[in-house]
Amino acid sequence: MEGLKWLYPGLKIKRWLLLAALGLFLLVSGLTVILGVTLLASAERGVTWFILHTLGALGSPLLGGVVAAGLGVALIILGLQRLASSVFKVLFPGNTSNLWQLFYRRQYLAKGPHIVAIGGGTGLAVLLRGLKKYTRNLTAIVTVADDGGSSGRLRQELKIPPPGDIRNCLVALADTESLMEELFSYRFHQGEGLAGHSLGNLLLAAMTDMAGDFDRAIQELARVLAVGGRVIPSTTSHVVLGAELADGTTILGESNIPRAGKRIKRVFLQPATCQPPAAALEAIARADAIIIGPGSLYTSVLPNLLVRGLTEALRQSPAPVFYVSNIMTQPGETDGYTVADHLQAIIDHCGPGLVDVVIAHRGPISRGALRRYGEKGARPVLINGPGVARMGVELRTGWLVDEIHVVRHHPERLASLIMEEFYRHHSRRRQRLIYLVREKFRNLAH
Repeated sequence: MEGLKWLYPGLKIKRWLLLAALGLFLLVSGLTVILGVTLLASAERGVTWFILHTLGALGSPLLGGVVAAGLGVALIILGLQRLASSVFKVLFPGNTSNLWQLFYRRQYLAKGPHIVAIGGGTGLAVLLRGLKKYTRNLTAIVTVADDGGSSGRLRQELKIPPPGDIRNCLVALADTESLMEELFSYRFHQGEGLAGHSLGNLLLAAMTDMAGDFDRAIQELARVLAVGGRVIPSTTSHVVLGAELADGTTILGESNIPRAGKRIKRVFLQPATCQPPAAALEAIARADAIIIGPGSLYTSVLPNLLVRGLTEALRQSPAPVFYVSNIMTQPGETDGYTVADHLQAIIDHCGPGLVDVVIAHRGPISRGALRRYGEKGARPVLINGPGVARMGVELRTGWLVDEIHVVRHHPERLASLIMEEFYRHHSRRRQRLIYLVREKFRNLAH
């Protein structure tokens, strides 16, 4: 009975169904005249008589049948086209002009590779904006060590994981990204208790209170935003990021680490026994590719890899692991670092052999940007190819910079280079498997 609701008045469904049915009847009647056979018994006799005695006056009954069949096809096409338009206007009000894009995202991209992206901050959101044009099977595993700004206040006051990086990733994966980004990033500038908070963070906090669980709140908000993928916190435990500096001092708190202005020896999580969600481990296990970064090395990337069990899952996955190096150094974190230094930090914390390919920017950066960043102590990250090679990691470079507002990765260029490298690895692995199978049969034959 639910299906009959489509026939309610005002939906503009019935008229186009009837038009298409009339077209089908004319088509069959025309074929009856053309073929000289009875297809619908006595049902089309009246129409057949009309064709023979009226349209047949055009020259011959055969021509009349062709005209009737052609008219029937035209009415079927028109009826179905208008019917589809009416249905889409009901299902997707105000969005019918971009229906082909919607179908492309929902159907074609649903068959894309399963990709896991690990990181945090704005860097991960930039990567997701590019990758969502290649696949909907995206999983973002996001750091929850942030303790500054709006996220830090909500974390302290409501005892929930910091929502800021989660919000950025949800917006990046949303179908209506431009509108949602502006809305969710809106920051209150006045009001007691509201000043400094972003609307997206408050919505995630409210959804957490309603759902009773942070992960469930993320899923519900993702459903509202029509997110093509999944966003998962690297751990749901209340963790604190700490750093041991080169001079032996220890600092606690993610926002405090860059302020120290000293070289970082290592970072750690408290408690060290925090566990990743099962969904994160499952996503890694079925991934076709895994991408680490871009993002702040010590405060966005490494905190994820320090969650117990997550690095082990990466090692067990057969998927290639890519690391996206930052374009600029970060004052207080990676001063003077090269691409090889970034990789070395990952090796120092996680051991060798974790990363297969490093993606780095190679190309000019405008003088204006270099001057602005230089005033803050930031410099371009140099590549140091020989150092990367000594670590047994492949180096892939390209022009990846976007300087519209700040120096960061260009979403489309970065995603394009990663997907190109992914398919190259996929092809190489397939060829390797074919070679091994052939060698196996060759050995058996001898």
